[in-house]
Amino acid sequence: MPYSFSVSLNQEEDTQQLAKVLAANFTTGVIYLIGDLGAGKTTLTRYYLQQLGHQGSVKSPTYTLVEPYNVRGKDIFHFDLYRLNDPYELELMGIRDYLETPNALFLFEWPSKGGDEIPEADLVIEILKSEDELTRTATLTSSSAALQQALEQQFPHVE
Repeated sequence: MPYSFSVSLNQEEDTQQLAKVLAANFTTGVIYLIGDLGAGKTTLTRYYLQQLGHQGSVKSPTYTLVEPYNVRGKDIFHFDLYRLNDPYELELMGIRDYLETPNALFLFEWPSKGGDEIPEADLVIEILKSEDELTRTATLTSSSAALQQALEQQFPHVE
């Protein structure tokens, strides 16, 4: 993936703005959300789904493994693999049925626990907390020139 962009998420509005760029430029494919507990993966997902048009609440699928959404006729699946003990558990829960959904958006928190059972990412978002945990830095890596250009236009102050 040739494109990489880092953005500081110093306040909630920055996360909302990032979600807005994502919603406008990335609506189909596989996203890996990487970061420690409390880094903001679910918060970014919530704003992202809202920007796509979701009206209801967005909860972390920590216990259910997946939360399916249908937003304006588009299927979106939010996976949280944190509690997964073995990638094969995904096979047992029927992940292939989800992954065969055409033109869907798949968000995977803790993708490293999915092993070979989950597809390669089209976009990787890694969120790192500062030492004092007051700010975050999100690094987005993808093959999308359009997303890269949109990020550069929306966040011109970032190195």
